Amino acid sequence: MKLDIPFRTLALGPVLASSLLIVACGGGGGSESSTGVAAETTVADTTETDVAIETEAIERPADESLTVEEATAAAASNPQALADAAAVPAETASLEGRETAQAARDVLKQPFSNRSIWNMPIGSGASYVHARISTQPRGDTWAPMPAAERDHIVLKPTSPRVNVYHSTAGWSGRNRCSATSSRVLANVPIPHGYIAPTARTNDSAAFLMPDRRTVVQTQPVARCSAGSHATSWTAFPTVDLYGDGIAGAHGGSGLSALGGTLRVGEMRPGAQGPRHALKMVIDAATELRVCSPRAACFRWPARNADSYAATLYGRRGTDAPAGLLMGALLAINKSTNVASMGLETQPGRQLAWTLQNYGAYIVDDTHGAGLSFAVEVGPDGKFEDQFKKDYGFNFAARSRDNTAWARDVKRIVSALHLVSNNAANRVGGGGTPRQSLAAAL
Repeated sequence: MKLDIPFRTLALGPVLASSLLIVACGGGGGSESSTGVAAETTVADTTETDVAIETEAIERPADESLTVEEATAAAASNPQALADAAAVPAETASLEGRETAQAARDVLKQPFSNRSIWNMPIGSGASYVHARISTQPRGDTWAPMPAAERDHIVLKPTSPRVNVYHSTAGWSGRNRCSATSSRVLANVPIPHGYIAPTARTNDSAAFLMPDRRTVVQTQPVARCSAGSHATSWTAFPTVDLYGDGIAGAHGGSGLSALGGTLRVGEMRPGAQGPRHALKMVIDAATELRVCSPRAACFRWPARNADSYAATLYGRRGTDAPAGLLMGALLAINKSTNVASMGLETQPGRQLAWTLQNYGAYIVDDTHGAGLSFAVEVGPDGKFEDQFKKDYGFNFAARSRDNTAWARDVKRIVSALHLVSNNAANRVGGGGTPRQSLAAAL
């Protein structure tokens, strides 16, 4: 089955100096497809959940930075942005005593500050509004629910340095393997044998530099043979592995390719659930709030919205809640008893726990029916492979699938609420965090 789901080419962010280079294999909307379902996903079983999920992409116009006029107009047209800016100070006193309750952490496995958006739990002050996210987007029974938004995470600072050359192939279907110019976007460490095949799918990428702090991000990445160069459409500003981790290579929002990703080693049998916020990719045309101009189509912590946001977001859906914009934080309401949701699988219960305690940020548009969670692919392995080995079924499913995992995902999506008062000085809604903060680095 193939879905004609277009990919979005992302905004051309600042180009890094030639001493830094990056590779990415996919657009800002999904990990390997605009729905986040990898085009090369294959399975051995024959259940409906295990049917290979493939997507076909159509090239979309490149996103552009907001103009001064657009940014100025946002002040008058985006009530949510004004509300975020006027948010009351975070209740810092409520964080006292919760700073060191968790064990020391590995910065490579759980990066960024413990006050980063990716590591902050939902707070007792969170205001919830039912998000009404569809479990069958556009009425399409074949809609991915969920799909895998693949982030290439390459945190191997001692690996050989590789040039990442500019390629305009993007999501056009042309071969990404060959550079289309001699311009070097970055020069990054990549293990000799790591390959990111050419595709028409969305792959953000994050690379750790030899200083063990600087993270270079690009989209989309391709590296077609061992030891070869890599290519990408664009590189984004670097971030500090120990910093806030907000900015990155998800082109629809400008948010991180590293923070919020389901990592190899997480959601294992017997575990509680990832102790960090997740990243979601949804169908913006049906799920987000109608907005105009473009500057009014995103909210903190997103740094932008898609170039077509003002003409597409919300235009095919019902009236989404105010504030349900690119960058919105979704979570299961604190009043929900997760144990009474009827969840049938271990990963379903873990996912629900994480979404109630940390939530998930909307980082991109599937640009078609479907919903995705960001997952790791990289030298340390593939989250999807680990998931299949642990539980015996694929992470990717369809809305039509009548399996325990597919039913769990739909129950969870139906329970999602917008944290309407999430803001820079009130991350997760403020108040007392539902969980202890991650250990300081």
